[in-house]
Amino acid sequence: MNRIDAAFARLNGKKQKAFIPYIAAGVPGRDETVQIALSLEKLGADILELGYPFSDPMADGVVNQLAANKALELGVDDAAYLDMVRKIRAKSQMPIIVFSYLNPIYRLGLRQFAGRAKAAGADGFLLVDMPAEEADEIVAICRDLDMRFIFLAAPTTTPARLQRILEMGSGFLYYISRTGITGERDSFQADFETKLSAVKKAAGMPVVVGFGLSTAEQVRKVCSLCDGAVVGSALVRRTLADKPFNEMLGDIQAVASALIAPTKETWGN
Repeated sequence: MNRIDAAFARLNGKKQKAFIPYIAAGVPGRDETVQIALSLEKLGADILELGYPFSDPMADGVVNQLAANKALELGVDDAAYLDMVRKIRAKSQMPIIVFSYLNPIYRLGLRQFAGRAKAAGADGFLLVDMPAEEADEIVAICRDLDMRFIFLAAPTTTPARLQRILEMGSGFLYYISRTGITGERDSFQADFETKLSAVKKAAGMPVVVGFGLSTAEQVRKVCSLCDGAVVGSALVRRTLADKPFNEMLGDIQAVASALIAPTKETWGN
């Protein structure tokens, strides 16, 4: 069984929800990325989204853009990225998702890079700007490799397009909590609960929510409506801090612990 599927099966059996952190590979450093990933798993993270840097991450807010630029400045390329995947996998069975944009992966060759990612220990892909209408090739490649391809759905996604995404995607559906870009927010959009409930009802796979989650209360709300929460900017922001790594890691752990706690409660839905 693919590790992503196994993670949700395990959580379902325990009546818990998934906590899925996003971190930018190579920030603040390559060894540090591995340490952060393993630390997050120890705290209770269930699936890792590991960001492959791109120079024009148009769906990301300031924090994640800064992290992508920092990774590129530090020389994170395909070899460095896959080396980090291998080092995490050597000490962990936590599912790893290659999180990026189409351009850098297409440049490397979809099948070639997917095969290398699989060999390194990755379990799936999420390419933010890959539309379902053009995803046949990468979806087929992932099926051949027993990897999962995760699609995004937004509050503006039409029922017809959502159905197509659900038919093509695998692993889980990533529902964007709001229109716009990534980044910490104080509240959800007015129609968030209604739209998420409709998406969850239509989906035949786990649904998780990301974009803007930064408090335990937000994570708890999401867990009451779907299968898990994705947190990125609240963690990534701390990887950009100008402080010794041990202090940085302590800050990340403190924030992550508070955000993970609601997912490990017992949920009836």
